[in-house]
Amino acid sequence: MTEHTLIERLKAQDRAAQKWLYDRYSPLMFAVCRRYLVSREDAEEALISGFYKVFAQIHTYTGAGSFEGWVRRIMVNESLMLLRRGQPLIFPGDVFQSTTEADSFSIEADISAREIRDLLNQLPNGYRTVFNLYVLEGYKHQEIADLLGISINTSKSQLILAKEKMKTLLKAKGIV
Repeated sequence: MTEHTLIERLKAQDRAAQKWLYDRYSPLMFAVCRRYLVSREDAEEALISGFYKVFAQIHTYTGAGSFEGWVRRIMVNESLMLLRRGQPLIFPGDVFQSTTEADSFSIEADISAREIRDLLNQLPNGYRTVFNLYVLEGYKHQEIADLLGISINTSKSQLILAKEKMKTLLKAKGIV
């Protein structure tokens, strides 16, 4: 089935097309939700509500950009809404004193995806959310600031602090 055909069938509320889309994308989109939400149940809730929005709002997809990217953005937004609803995002250390040390953070070590997720789950919500949006989703600081209702400087400082915390956690595991 081509993407164009799929989208047309989804717009017609074709149940078989909806099931095909869910079966095809749910593992990937669950992983996206899981990066933001520590609890498996919360990630499942974001996934289900995200797919509901995909099916309900499919008529708003204009074809600009990739369809998968459009679905991913909905899942990220659903995860963020659930995260904010469950507990307000706290951005510790909002005023950051920059160090002169170069950023040598890298995840090129031999580490499993599960270990990375477990390390990310140890970050405070604010750190984890900004880290995910910037590093994993490719959002720019202005987009993150707009999405989370924070300043660009807060986004930047949270990313730096998240990287430093990840580096500390990786060192504790003997990886860096």
